[in-house]
Amino acid sequence: MSYIVKYEDIGLKDYKEVWDYQASVFNRLTESKLKGEKVEGTLIFVEHPHVYTLGKSGSENNLLVDHFQLQARDAKFYRIDRGGDITYHGPGQIVAYPVFDLEEIGIGLKEYISRLEETVIQSCDEMGISAGRLTGATGVWTGLGGKERPRKICAIGVRASRFVTMHGLAFNVNTDLSYFGAINPCGFTDREVTSLQKELGKAQDIGKVKEIVRTRMKEIFNLEWNKELS
Repeated sequence: MSYIVKYEDIGLKDYKEVWDYQASVFNRLTESKLKGEKVEGTLIFVEHPHVYTLGKSGSENNLLVDHFQLQARDAKFYRIDRGGDITYHGPGQIVAYPVFDLEEIGIGLKEYISRLEETVIQSCDEMGISAGRLTGATGVWTGLGGKERPRKICAIGVRASRFVTMHGLAFNVNTDLSYFGAINPCGFTDREVTSLQKELGKAQDIGKVKEIVRTRMKEIFNLEWNKELS
């Protein structure tokens, strides 16, 4: 049976504003679940102004600039409640926040993360880029299986409570990769970050990429869009 989901593309929005909104959706779903009520999931697509976020198990030592340097970059910093270490969000990056009930889908957290990765792997393949998983490192990577150093094209960090998820993935499309120079991305000091634009040699139509990711996610998670809400 398909899992019914409300889809929202909310454009370019402040990180804290969307975090608060996402938390309200998450709380509504978990509270309804405790009452035995069924509530549709929500899939939020967004781009953020420049911001760095640090997961609950991450180290602030992986932020390589101080408060004044952040201001000079017109960037913000938040310590948040997802897993993983530090990452960057900015314009030209597709950030997807699925607020899903994994029990309704019939999967656990490990499989959920694997399906998020598979969504981006298949999306990259459709764009003509070979991407995959790297042992011991969550996310999606290019430059695997050769002499090149692996390059991370998508970061993943999630939170789950009572099998309800929040946070999600950040897929670099036309992202300004220079902003990653202010951090050790995801805590790594020996790996690079990339984007569709860098891999393909030209800027991409982010609307087209969003539709590819949305379609792949629908197939991989067996979703059904609530047309009254999406």
